[in-house]
Amino acid sequence: MSELELLPFLKTKTALGILSETVLQPLTALLSKITIAANETFIAEGTQPTGLYILASGKAISKNNQENQEVSLLSGCALNLYSLLLDRNTQYTVTTLESTEFWYVSKEDFQQLVKQYPQINKVYSQQLAQQVQSLTEQLEFEQERQTIVRPYLVSKAKRGVIGKSRYAQRLRAQIKAAATNRKPVILFGEQGLEKDNLAALIHFGSNARRELIIKVDCATLQVSGADLFGRDKGKFGLLEAVGKGTVILNNIQQLPKELISAIADLIETNQYRPITREGEALAEPKTSQARIIIISEQKVLAIDSVVETIIKVPPLRVRKTDIEEQIKYLINLISKEKSLTKPIVTPEALRKLQAYDFPNNLRELETIVERALTQLESCKDITEEIVWQSQSKKKKYRLNLLNKYPDLRRFLRSDWYPDRINYWFTFPFFAFIVAVLFIAPQNRQENFALNFFWAWWWPLVLIGFPFVGRIWCAFCPFMIYGEITQKLSLWLFPRQLKKWPRQTAEKYGGWLLFGSFALILLWEELWNLENTAYLSAWLLLLITAGAMICSAIFERRFWCRYLCPIGGMNGMFAKLSITELRAQQGTCSAECTTYQCYKGGAAKGEGLETAGCPLYSHPAQLEDNKDCVLCMTCLKACPHRSVEFNLRPPGIELWTSHVPKSYEVALLFLLLNVVFLHRLPEIATRFNLDWHLDIFTEHSIIAIAVLFLPVILPIIGHQVVKLLAKLNQQKSKTFIELAYGYLPLVLAGNLAHYLTLGLNEGGRILPVTLATFGISSINLPVLVAHPAVIAFLQGTTLIVGVLWSILLTQKIARKPIKFLLPQHLVTIALAIMMGQIIIGIA
Repeated sequence: MSELELLPFLKTKTALGILSETVLQPLTALLSKITIAANETFIAEGTQPTGLYILASGKAISKNNQENQEVSLLSGCALNLYSLLLDRNTQYTVTTLESTEFWYVSKEDFQQLVKQYPQINKVYSQQLAQQVQSLTEQLEFEQERQTIVRPYLVSKAKRGVIGKSRYAQRLRAQIKAAATNRKPVILFGEQGLEKDNLAALIHFGSNARRELIIKVDCATLQVSGADLFGRDKGKFGLLEAVGKGTVILNNIQQLPKELISAIADLIETNQYRPITREGEALAEPKTSQARIIIISEQKVLAIDSVVETIIKVPPLRVRKTDIEEQIKYLINLISKEKSLTKPIVTPEALRKLQAYDFPNNLRELETIVERALTQLESCKDITEEIVWQSQSKKKKYRLNLLNKYPDLRRFLRSDWYPDRINYWFTFPFFAFIVAVLFIAPQNRQENFALNFFWAWWWPLVLIGFPFVGRIWCAFCPFMIYGEITQKLSLWLFPRQLKKWPRQTAEKYGGWLLFGSFALILLWEELWNLENTAYLSAWLLLLITAGAMICSAIFERRFWCRYLCPIGGMNGMFAKLSITELRAQQGTCSAECTTYQCYKGGAAKGEGLETAGCPLYSHPAQLEDNKDCVLCMTCLKACPHRSVEFNLRPPGIELWTSHVPKSYEVALLFLLLNVVFLHRLPEIATRFNLDWHLDIFTEHSIIAIAVLFLPVILPIIGHQVVKLLAKLNQQKSKTFIELAYGYLPLVLAGNLAHYLTLGLNEGGRILPVTLATFGISSINLPVLVAHPAVIAFLQGTTLIVGVLWSILLTQKIARKPIKFLLPQHLVTIALAIMMGQIIIGIA
């Protein structure tokens, strides 16, 4: 290349082109062409430049270690120019990739040329000043931009779409398709579905993943729209600040009405107008380069109509097959964050979660799993006992008696309830009663313990169920002797008590309880336990032995939860109670981290030291009164005043949160049938039956038949209910569900039976007590109700039971009365039959 050809090259292809020809012509005379071999580093970063190099042909790369940049050099690139002009070290390292030609002038010759032509420094100084000014303006813009977008920035997507269901697969495909273009998208769905995370997945899966992404809550936007669109000749808005990035408009249904048309225009035309002051002309429209993603829980027609891509995010309740994978992912994530040992979720816990509808979707599931892991002791499985969901009707129709009556709260938290009462009174009194049953006369007329058990305990405990539920279990002597056995055995033989075999107990415990109760009832009938003291004592001791043996093997009160026949009856009738023990779920989830009410622990705040719930029930996850013995351990342990003792509509759980159990229904009808079993002589007399109840074999056959046959009537009634529903193309409840409608009648029937003993013999307790010890009881007061009064109360009890059963059945079934009339007629028929044999009505 000649000097004549070199001059145009310098003028058009190099950074020297801003110089005049007067300067460039002397420079061309100084330039000489050199060749540098391949893979040779001829400029080293941080060294003094040796001369000016101008790339003529070939390939070379420049590296800057501080900025970690590598740039391929083009023909005409002038190397070391500013280092020579400013007399500083080189800023990069240059290496040839192949044999490369350069035009070269030494440092001394170039500096001599600069001295000869001062305009060189002047020209480049002006250029540098312009570059500095431009960089300053860019820096200021970037700083202002960062200040504006910082509160709205989305750093990354939290997670992908988890699950293998067809809903999850379709959602993944829609997200992937949306990421291939920059068209506006609406993500539509219920709350708690992490739609903002899906929006982030769209952005970070697109070609614009390196651009900014911000999330704006439409509820917080100014009515004027200035924060989004900016102000004319003033502060620019989020749309301009985000540039080519993505703007997520969250909760579009809460967008101020004044902005709906402006947002619709933005989506349709990619243009918007900055906001002007009142009285000023409209600003010129600006073009937005941002991608718009809208998150909505409700339809906004004006915006939906201009968006082509609408992704409907399915709620968790239709993706039940994905729950297991969601839980596993959350366990891995939370366990890693908190350095916990990863537990296994039991099938029962998983089924409980899959049976729940999750009104707050994924957000609620994450809260439940995190709470379960916090509540969980190390190296344990996540069982259904510690998986609890939000209550659907937390406060409806409830009155917290602990707030209404502070003295009641103080008493229930005191040492007296129930510990001192149990250890100072119940424990010795039970031993005394059993001793009296063995050594005193064996009939009710001369044994006050037998009178107390049959004429006092049974009627009072049945009357108590609708008011205080399972409270008897808090003072139960069987449990007290079991606890003492547990403590003594651990003191004598220190060891670790066995964990509960929950899965086995849930599957078989209820049926074992049912079987043992049936045997007790047959024993009572065939051996006349009501009038045989020592056999009643053996009954009490057998139940106590079961509690003691289980307490010596298993932790806490395994017997009370799963196997006690009296506890099973108490738990079933407790469903009808007008009181309940529950906890404030919001307080538990927001404030509690120790779960002392469930696990036990040292005193904290106003919470007292306890051993934890004896039945392994957390008050916030209680949905059924059968799982609470009202021992108030949780009330004593809670430092946040979360535990409540509520007044409520009787039996409300039976038509809200109740989960029917087949063994409970079997026990329910067993207790229904026992009303007839107790009255075999009356049945024989009423229907002129030639029964020989003094013959053991015949008595046994009749007793077994009566104990199981009356349930046939409710079964027939339900079949008619099903037939009516089918004829009217209605869906009916199952027999197991509707059977709980008979529960008030069962309670009323048993109470009506024992009212005879309570009102007739209970008032003879004083003379019977003296007779027990061989003392004359002449002239002692006797309180005995007139037979007519007893009959009236029994009839009233049965009528209340019928009306309550009809109302409860209606609440459970939620159908018009005409569809349930067969079951109501069965209820009335059973009550009439009970009245005939108990009261003697025609």
